[in-house]
Amino acid sequence: MTVVLGYVRTDEGQAALATALDLLQDGERLVVINKSEPDELAGEFSEEQEADAFRDHLGDLGVDAEVVTLTAADEPADVIVSQAVASAARLVVIGMRRRSPVGKMLLGSTAQEVLFNAPCPVVTARAQG
Repeated sequence: MTVVLGYVRTDEGQAALATALDLLQDGERLVVINKSEPDELAGEFSEEQEADAFRDHLGDLGVDAEVVTLTAADEPADVIVSQAVASAARLVVIGMRRRSPVGKMLLGSTAQEVLFNAPCPVVTARAQG
């Protein structure tokens, strides 16, 4: 089986990663849908190098992982749901943050799209504080 994780390098993303690792069962594969922000890399690493380092870090933790890095043209919710379908995921894990109704209307809500369209249970994680 597979667990799909929607990941962004934020407090919410870290909470989702911790939750996914807690829920991952023996022998399961973790597929990380990684959304890099250009300023995060600060010209030091390519997105591919960042994905390789992330996969290697998970491997050091004993996790069989695949890291899929989103492009600027990708809609995160679509990729998360598509990956969940393609891998027959047991569950999807995503981070949540509180947004105003206007913020959701103007910017959309990746979490909402995943919750409505995922083919399996979705676990949400919130950052502490």
